[in-house]
Amino acid sequence: MPLYEHVFISRQDLSNTQAEGLIEHFGTVLADNGGTVVDHEYWGVKTMAYKINKNRKGHYALLRTDAPATAVQEMERLMRLHDDVMRVLTIKVDEHVAGPSVQMQKRDDRDRGDRGDRPERGDRGDRPDRGDRGDRGDRGGERRERR
Repeated sequence: MPLYEHVFISRQDLSNTQAEGLIEHFGTVLADNGGTVVDHEYWGVKTMAYKINKNRKGHYALLRTDAPATAVQEMERLMRLHDDVMRVLTIKVDEHVAGPSVQMQKRDDRDRGDRGDRPERGDRGDRPDRGDRGDRGDRGGERRERR
């Protein structure tokens, strides 16, 4: 059977459990039509580049599936009819990538606070070349008049 990746965006006013419930719902739709969900990821609420149906944010989710084309078409049809789903993207892939998606890897890096080889802020030492902050030698002592 062909392999697919589906990304869909649901409304921002849903709770996290409702958004994850949509993943399970569409997974059962695929299973009823002869397909299987290989993997799924909930990416969380993200800000979109532009408004969709008066929403600036949305719950993003990824489904990796192994399903016949008829099952995918039925799932897409139901997604487009569902009021809570704003956008759907389906891509046919040759093989599923093992491990987390790029979005989840970015989140993991951000959560760990990985800053590379940057030194700590406290070890910069004294800055004698900067002078006193209150003393601006380039400004004259006289104030200019407003016109």
